[in-house]
Amino acid sequence: MRVIDVQVHAYEHNHPGRPWAGVLHGPQSANGEEMVAAMDAVGVDASVIVSTFNLYRFDPSYALACYERWPERFRVVKPIDVVDPAIDQVVADWAATKGAVGVRIMLRDELPSDPADPRVNRAFAAAGRHGLPVNFLCWGRLDHGTELVRRNPDTVVVIDHLGLLQPSGPPPFAEPWADLPKLLALAAYPNVRVKISGACTLSRVGYPYGDIWEPVMRIIDAFGVDRCMWGTDWTRTSGVLTYEQGVRPFVETARLSEGDRAALMGGTVEKVYGW
Repeated sequence: MRVIDVQVHAYEHNHPGRPWAGVLHGPQSANGEEMVAAMDAVGVDASVIVSTFNLYRFDPSYALACYERWPERFRVVKPIDVVDPAIDQVVADWAATKGAVGVRIMLRDELPSDPADPRVNRAFAAAGRHGLPVNFLCWGRLDHGTELVRRNPDTVVVIDHLGLLQPSGPPPFAEPWADLPKLLALAAYPNVRVKISGACTLSRVGYPYGDIWEPVMRIIDAFGVDRCMWGTDWTRTSGVLTYEQGVRPFVETARLSEGDRAALMGGTVEKVYGW
């Protein structure tokens, strides 16, 4: 079984050559060397680096540098600016970049998020035209997210982090799975895939997080394992658990058949991202 983490964030310490644009939950550094060492320690073969918007905004250069050094270990997803009038060319250029496997669109307070906004839909359409999945952060806004999925049936949409708000530190949420029915309803759209990423942060009982499995299995049953991908969302989750604690519950679970575990833990990632 080839284990591929569908979402990690790799970044350097803050320095003048590549200054941070903001703050990120996590250690002061999670560079390529540190990420490879963390993966090796727990048997993760490869990862998709989602270039961190919090630190680097729309610049994926550090993530690409990691890919260039370890091309067998990493691929890269780049956040895109939906208000850029040249968005189609931006996406076309990214699709032609070695190591690039997707783009990311986020519904955030400082970015356009109206499902009727033609700029947002133009960005989704551009990704579809150029064969790139949209990694879609719409947690806490699944109603808006669902409408954008409906409007863009020709674009593969990968729902980040189950579409559910997740804590970046203790205490756990009182009702972490409250919006699960909204996520399950997205199974009706054949262009939707789901990252089962950061799921361990939704546990209310602690490691090894036995209480996550009933909702996780409902998601897998609704979408099918060929539309679901495991991931840790390391380092955002570092205030709740270690990297190992985000990996082992899925690697070791007896709730999945060997074939389903192989698909969830890497096989579906290879298919969705053309790896």
